Amino acid sequence: MISFKRRLQLAFSSGPAFLFLRLFALAFAGTYRLRTPQADWFDNPAFNAYLRRFGEQYSLNSDRRWMLYQLLRAVADVEGDTAECGVFRGASSYLICLANAAGSKPRIHHLFDSFEGLSTPVAADGAHWREHDLSIPLEIVRANLAEFPNVAFHPGWIPARFGEVADRRFSFVHVDVDLYEPTRDSMQFFYPRLTAGGMILCDDYGFGSCPGATRAVDEYLADKPEKMINLSDGGGFLIKGMPVRSPIPLPAG
Repeated sequence: MISFKRRLQLAFSSGPAFLFLRLFALAFAGTYRLRTPQADWFDNPAFNAYLRRFGEQYSLNSDRRWMLYQLLRAVADVEGDTAECGVFRGASSYLICLANAAGSKPRIHHLFDSFEGLSTPVAADGAHWREHDLSIPLEIVRANLAEFPNVAFHPGWIPARFGEVADRRFSFVHVDVDLYEPTRDSMQFFYPRLTAGGMILCDDYGFGSCPGATRAVDEYLADKPEKMINLSDGGGFLIKGMPVRSPIPLPAG
């Protein structure tokens, strides 16, 4: 018997079947673009086990989790601690802690979150989010990361507790706070403390649901040589000390 996944793969490689799927998508999801289901990482057993651990195997976050997992390889030999601003259940921090444990350099992973959900949105954030959305108790995150010893929790509203790590340098910072003000504050604090070759990954960059986060990043980097590289599934990253030009203009039409 042909599996559903194999049928889907065949559908995407067959003209008439793909046309049917495209018409179906247009009818029920407007301009939504179908994506190929043939990426090898879809069948990675260890990565799927990780996704299941956090209830995300079939979530809209799985692509960005894979990208985070890959980008961490680029900072394996960069000096400095790691940090995450906006932790939710700790799925991203779990991957960061795994990378830290596998590396040769001792690192502490710092977690900054209110553990009471989002702060109050401002006008730049649009209408998608409400105060206290995405609230997850600290105890759940502690349990999810219990196997890692070099973890420091800094519960509180961003940026209230950033000062506790003002003397640290960072190799990797994951910013996932959805809103304008905490994204701005995270960029202002961590960019100057990022080691050359270190990376900031902003999970919310380039999303219509997070216009404030995108605006905050672009405003902060306006006079910096680095610019966010916007990823195809949302999010964006920069590498400290690697100048990036503004997006290449495309011809109109």
